[in-house]
Amino acid sequence: MTRRIRDVMSPDTASVEPMTTVARAARLMRERDVGDVLVAYDCDLFGVLTDRDIVLRAVAEGHDPETTTVGSLCTRPPLVTLAPEDTTDHAVELMRRYAVRRLPVVERGGCPVGVVSLGDLAATEDPHSALADISRAAPTH
Repeated sequence: MTRRIRDVMSPDTASVEPMTTVARAARLMRERDVGDVLVAYDCDLFGVLTDRDIVLRAVAEGHDPETTTVGSLCTRPPLVTLAPEDTTDHAVELMRRYAVRRLPVVERGGCPVGVVSLGDLAATEDPHSALADISRAAPTH
């Protein structure tokens, strides 16, 4: 059953400005129990920073997370994004085509309003799948 992205996205996304340190972004991810933050300035999506980006582009490269900015590490435009009116089928198609697990949701003009993840789609499209079960499970710390 196809649904609109606005019905399945996580609207309460973590967001930081490009000059935020990687250490601060990592703490925000831990506090919010998320694997990514949107990097935005005012109402413009500047990029996306994932926990994997932190490991591969900062830690593995020897950058100091207390001084390195998210703007220097994040995935920058052009970014694959969705609009709230897009369908979940379109989201699945984009995730397959670009091999991504999360997509920022932006309104007209590029203002970020949420994120839709592979887990969000699994829980919606196939609520009895293993991925849906994993996505609903409480995090382990």
